[in-house]
Amino acid sequence: MKKIKSFPLLLGISLFVVLIVSVLIKLEILNEYVAQILSFAGINVIIALSLNLISGFTGQLALGHAGFMAIGAYAAAISVMQFNMPIFVGILIGGVVTSLFGLIIGFPTLRLRGDYLAIVTLAFGEIIRVILVNLDKLTGGAAGLKGIPYFVSAAAIESDPAVITWVPVLNFACITLTMLLILALSHNLLTSSYGRAIISVREDEVASGSMGVGSFQYKMIAFCLSAFIAGVGGGLYAFLFNYLNPTDFNFLRSVDFLIIVVFGGMGSLTGTLVAGYLLTYLQEALRFLQDYRLVIYPVLLIIMMIFRPGGIMGSKELSIVRLVRTGSLKKALQRETAADREEQA
Repeated sequence: MKKIKSFPLLLGISLFVVLIVSVLIKLEILNEYVAQILSFAGINVIIALSLNLISGFTGQLALGHAGFMAIGAYAAAISVMQFNMPIFVGILIGGVVTSLFGLIIGFPTLRLRGDYLAIVTLAFGEIIRVILVNLDKLTGGAAGLKGIPYFVSAAAIESDPAVITWVPVLNFACITLTMLLILALSHNLLTSSYGRAIISVREDEVASGSMGVGSFQYKMIAFCLSAFIAGVGGGLYAFLFNYLNPTDFNFLRSVDFLIIVVFGGMGSLTGTLVAGYLLTYLQEALRFLQDYRLVIYPVLLIIMMIFRPGGIMGSKELSIVRLVRTGSLKKALQRETAADREEQA
């Protein structure tokens, strides 16, 4: 049996799924509302992956990722609206600016132990929200920042109004492909020597330090990278909804990301992926209950934590390649068994 190479297989499956869903959205088999939910779920997964990197894999509890998301969203939107940057350049700028804030916050706090980082990041998120409210000329203040462009350029829409029908498709495709890229890069990082050092800090910081692993150095790398990914997710959020308001990035938004990480499994990338889509859809599916969904949703989470406290995946990963290999092995054994029976007959 030939060896199945994981990267081409996963790349092919991912692109095939994105293509199929994009076609369904374009043909309006999946309406614009469903497309927006899928796009929003992809953003939630991106932010949750960034939080899982620092909380699940490095073992440092952070509660201010809504603040990092806000910085990335506003930095990306302002760079495009006021400096005429291309949209994807603006998203990268949002990520870089957010990582710089992560460096500023992480440098004095990551040397400490315990829950100091959680307290500092919680305060940081609220400080960012208050600053955004008071920077009227730059951020629009409490009224919010309006007029953020789509992923399609305004010139293209003006020249051909029919291009607007491609907006839901482009939203989904751009966000999902970015999510898959971040997922792949995160997996490669965590399976590298840097990733093993980061995980060793989570398991036993003293023991890893005695083996020559600089715990502060690797915590800073993980924290800045986590902030960068959150900033990229914030930039995508800005161009998906075309409007930003500081109230969208409050403490409860940070809690939502933490719930996704815990629900999927601390230290599981694929668990975060599954939980991000599942919980985003669940919130929308329970809207018909109106205010009662604010009771049903927490109850479902409590039940999940009682019967499976490690989350959906725990610290394990779901491997498509392993499933394909297992299926191929079963088919090969079935063929060999059938051939043996024919020879005996």
